[in-house]
Amino acid sequence: MKALSMEERDLAHIWHPCSQMKDYEELPPIVIERGAGVWLEDIHGKKYLDIVSSWWANLLGHCNPDINRAVKEQIDTLEHVIFANFSHEGAIRLAEELADIVPPGLTKFHFNDNGSAAVECALKMSFQYYLQTGKPEKQRFMCLTEAYHGETIGALSVGSMDLFAEMYRPMMMDNIHVEAPDCYRCPYGETRERCDCPCFEHAERAFARHAHETAAIIVEPLLQGCAGMRIYPPLYLRKLRALCDAYDVKLICDEIATGFGRTGKMFASDHAGITPDIMCLSKGLTGGYLPMSITCVRKNIYEAFYADYAAGRAFMHSHTYAGNPLGCAAARAVLRVMREQNILARAGETAAWLTAEMQDAFGPHPNVGEIRHIGLIHAIELVADKETKTPLPQRRTGYEIYKRALRRGLLLRPLGDVLYFNPALNITREELRIAIDRAKAALEEVLPSAERRELCA
Repeated sequence: MKALSMEERDLAHIWHPCSQMKDYEELPPIVIERGAGVWLEDIHGKKYLDIVSSWWANLLGHCNPDINRAVKEQIDTLEHVIFANFSHEGAIRLAEELADIVPPGLTKFHFNDNGSAAVECALKMSFQYYLQTGKPEKQRFMCLTEAYHGETIGALSVGSMDLFAEMYRPMMMDNIHVEAPDCYRCPYGETRERCDCPCFEHAERAFARHAHETAAIIVEPLLQGCAGMRIYPPLYLRKLRALCDAYDVKLICDEIATGFGRTGKMFASDHAGITPDIMCLSKGLTGGYLPMSITCVRKNIYEAFYADYAAGRAFMHSHTYAGNPLGCAAARAVLRVMREQNILARAGETAAWLTAEMQDAFGPHPNVGEIRHIGLIHAIELVADKETKTPLPQRRTGYEIYKRALRRGLLLRPLGDVLYFNPALNITREELRIAIDRAKAALEEVLPSAERRELCA
């Protein structure tokens, strides 16, 4: 009998995430053997430049030697220990280091094991907080339209991405969805350069109607990732902080995708100079090495749970791998590398260069409606018409570009018809130039510019 290929063996048993598995008949799984920096190499020796940080988690490159060393050292000391009534030095030191860099006022850290779990934790904390402080009627949650906060049922309930959530609606909580800012197609005619956030009126109306029954509003600060890397102004976040204070509603900032320098500052909330009541961290927390998340909380919330056991106020939320020592070692190494190698400043300089290069490379294309950016994140929205901003027809254009990019050795996984770069923070300009060239070639193959059509005629 002929031996099965590694790809065939994969498809015999594995159900891949976020995929229509029938697509794998045409595009089999790419089996990766090793990684180094921004490069991945498959079992056939082909290399791919990972410009999306493997679902935005790989913060400082694959197999980063400093993080590798920390995890290797830890594994010979302690691999895991129950985190209820037990602790370990790695978690203690990580909490101390985070306390120095998170927005001021966030002083307590609840460890979980993935981003959705951190969001579930934040929702349950908010709900229980009001139950235990004399406002049991505050049981609902607000979120922004087009939001994405994870795929467990609670997290789906505070998301508005129909692709992920619509069919599960009968299982989900009844929450309040506030129309989100859409700066590219602003109905108020504002520009990114001069915007007073008139769209904030939607939040004001929602709070006026529902704040009395609302425990918290959860937002992706400044950047709605799965919505297509939609970016909104810091002013919106400042106004939201003030509105939450006025109506006694907790503000949850989901920094799972935006934390640890992705937006040019350590946290997206820092752009607005605000402190949320609760902040969720994951992805870049461990540099993409190990699944771990942390829910950061203000002291006054923590104190609402602090009582004698008989009072029944404890927060009975736990995950087996909470505070995992290997994850803590990776996270501490990430923070150390960011400090010692001046990662934020270097990434900021690279980001300014990348903006100009992206504009030169993609700006003139007739189907490029907007190139938006925050930090090293750059997103290209493809449209049918630049003037009207009409979306492309529903024919999976982004997916076709993705396949062409893979052939050229570029891992470019679009969000619908939005192409984006979200690379490791220590990527070089030379590597970015390669990514631009390969992305442009893939785009031109699927949506040729006038110049390319003439050359091919």
